[in-house]
Amino acid sequence: MKIETQTYQARRERLMQSLPENSVVVIRTGELSTRNNDCEYEFRPHSSFFYLTGFPEPSAYAIIRAGGEMTLVTLPKDPEKEQWEGFRFGSEGAMQSFGATDALDLDGLDDALFSALDGTTNVAYLFDDGVLREKVADCRDKLSARARAGAVAPTSFIDAGPIIAEMRLIKDKEEIAIMEAAAQISVEAHKQAMKSVRPGMMEYQLEAELNYVFMKSGARQPAYNNIVASGSNACVLHYIKNDEPIEDGDLILIDAGAELGCYAADITRTFPANGKFSEPQAALYQVVLDAYHAGMKKLVVGAPYEAFHNAAVRTLTEGLVTHGLLSGDVDLLIESKAYRDFYMHNTGHWLGLDVHDCGAYKVAGESRLLEEGMVLTIEPGLYVSADNESVDEKWRGIGIRIEDDVLIRAEGPYVLTHGLAKEIADIEALMAQD
Repeated sequence: MKIETQTYQARRERLMQSLPENSVVVIRTGELSTRNNDCEYEFRPHSSFFYLTGFPEPSAYAIIRAGGEMTLVTLPKDPEKEQWEGFRFGSEGAMQSFGATDALDLDGLDDALFSALDGTTNVAYLFDDGVLREKVADCRDKLSARARAGAVAPTSFIDAGPIIAEMRLIKDKEEIAIMEAAAQISVEAHKQAMKSVRPGMMEYQLEAELNYVFMKSGARQPAYNNIVASGSNACVLHYIKNDEPIEDGDLILIDAGAELGCYAADITRTFPANGKFSEPQAALYQVVLDAYHAGMKKLVVGAPYEAFHNAAVRTLTEGLVTHGLLSGDVDLLIESKAYRDFYMHNTGHWLGLDVHDCGAYKVAGESRLLEEGMVLTIEPGLYVSADNESVDEKWRGIGIRIEDDVLIRAEGPYVLTHGLAKEIADIEALMAQD
């Protein structure tokens, strides 16, 4: 499953149409990162670079001009290097496979930048890319120094980041298909974990079940560090040690999603290690589930982004009062943010090429309105610290989160991560299967 070359071309055209006349975009993919000594981490291209080019190799640059025409600057073909490190497309392959108008080897980058920026009024690049910022500034200075020879340096610099972010915020059909495939791989991995868990296992043994399903299904890596948190570890929002034993009576919170074609899935489920929720666990779990359903009702075209969070917060706060973890008027508790002792994060985020994908949550100071083609997570939770002496002991150390990936559609929200149990009875039934 892949995105066609013409889709990348159309994206580049849209990007250039959003910029002033006589503009050039320069963007790079990034470098290999050393893991230790002479071993590198597996390379993953910068998300915005990949969005515009589809080119997967490190050390590459794209120079994009009017009409979406693109020069790709790549590592050269090198039989000796390829013997050790694997295939490279090189400049010829970049033109044949990725729709580049022209391409050249990396040692020609400075000359290519000089030529592209000479006479250009506006240069757009990612302002948070320090390496590229220095290259653009150096090229501008060289052009300025040759003004008497007829060179014309650019006079305006534009941050391409927010422009590309707005493009990436609305997913096309090809992106949605890949994301649903990643989501369904992730669903199967979570099912495998629920059916495999046994008290006495180590958290990392359960994590291995996730990674096995990811990889055998074609997702070479998770979209982010897997969270496999048993017992009170589930109250640590980004717990990734995954190295403690799973005890009988623990709840297990797994937050894990596959990455497929550079697109992320993101699922959280919470379930009992022994297959049966205790009464306190079930009570708080139902509060979170009710908050999930309250939030889902707000995921409609035209609704403010913050509406589903506000709905979830109200339901969570009401549940905390019902069960005695908070006391007082619900409106006042929400206004004072008293619930944040138990729920300290937002109810979702954009999802796409990054698990916390780009795109503004507010426009002109107001919560932006949901549009068809947006994809986001919905993930209410409750976390009762093991040392919280303000609540009854039976609640302490319980951490719960329920998370799905949702596509905003005109006909209503569509759960990409469909088919994974989240009702208490359904979870217990799934875990009882051989």
